[in-house]
Amino acid sequence: MMHSASSVILVRPTGFGYDPETAASNEFQQRTPVDDARRAAAEEFDALLEALRQCGIGITVLDPIDPAAPNGVFPNNWFSTHADGTIVLYPMLTPSRRVERDPDLARTLEREGFAVRQTLDFSGWEHHGLILEGTGSLVLDRGKRRAFACLSPRTSENALAAWCEQLGYTPISFTATMDGRINGAPIYHTNVMLALGQRWALVCFDAMPYPAERQELEEELARSGREVIAFDLPQLYQFVGNALELAPNRPTLAGHRDPRGTKPEASASDDVILLSETAFHALKPHQRLALERHARLIPVAVPTIEAIGGGSVRCMLVENFLSKK
Repeated sequence: MMHSASSVILVRPTGFGYDPETAASNEFQQRTPVDDARRAAAEEFDALLEALRQCGIGITVLDPIDPAAPNGVFPNNWFSTHADGTIVLYPMLTPSRRVERDPDLARTLEREGFAVRQTLDFSGWEHHGLILEGTGSLVLDRGKRRAFACLSPRTSENALAAWCEQLGYTPISFTATMDGRINGAPIYHTNVMLALGQRWALVCFDAMPYPAERQELEEELARSGREVIAFDLPQLYQFVGNALELAPNRPTLAGHRDPRGTKPEASASDDVILLSETAFHALKPHQRLALERHARLIPVAVPTIEAIGGGSVRCMLVENFLSKK
C-alpha cells in the first residue's frame, strides 16, 4: 500500500478566526491581534495551493459547509480517505468543529470525479464521549497498518481501539505533554509531535514522560525501517512535527526555491515534504540534511493560521487516496 498520497483535499478558510472552544485543549492557539486575520489566512491558503501546484500535487478545494466555522481550514480532523474507496467521518470534541462535517461528502467528492465505495460515519461516538479527530489524532503507517496516537481530550483510547478494529489497524497509544512532564498539558493532536514518511520519522520523544512508552515507540519506528529523526520541545512549539510527505504526479520541482533563495538539495526520490516556514527555520542542520536524503522540503509561510488557529500546514491537508472514476 502506498504510504504517501499524490493528491490532497483542502477547505477554504472563509470563517477563520480565534476559537475559544478549541483553545481550551490547544496550547498552540494564541489570541493574537492580527489586522484582518481572515484576509491573511486566505493569502496563506492561496500560497499553499501554489506550492502544491508547483510540486505536481493534485488539488481538490472544497467550500466549507459552514462558512463561519473558525477552524474550517483544518479538514483533516473531520474526515480521511482510504485507498479502498472508503471515507471516514470522525467524532469531534467541540460543537464549533462539529459543524464543519459534510454528511454528503461522498456525493461532493463523486461530483469532483472520485470513486467512493463507502462512508464510515463515526461522528455519533462524540455523544458518548468517544473522540477521535481524524489524522490529527491518528498518525497512520498505512503500509504496516499501524495507528499511532497520543491520548488527549481529543483522542480517546476507546475510540482509537474501535477505529482500529473497524479499519484493520494495530493501535499504538502513548502519553505526550507540552512540557514532557507526567502532569503536563496533553498535546492536543498526535500530528504535532510525530510525522511519518515512507522512509523517515520525525518525533518528539522529549514530550513523552513515560520511558517505557518512549522505548516502545522508538522500537516500533525502528522496526518499520524508517530513519528516526528526533526533535526537542522548543521545536515542538515551532510546528516541526507538523509535516506531511506527498508523492508528486510529475517531477516539476526544478524551479522551486526555498526561503534562503537556493535550490533544495537533491533527495533520493521525487517525494516532497510540506511544512511551514516556521518549522523549516526551526530545523537544525543535521535534521534538515536527514530529511533531504528522503524528500524535498517545501516550506510555506502560514504564520497567521499557526498563531490564531493553532495548527500548521499538515493540518490543512487531507491526503486523497481515492481513485478517479
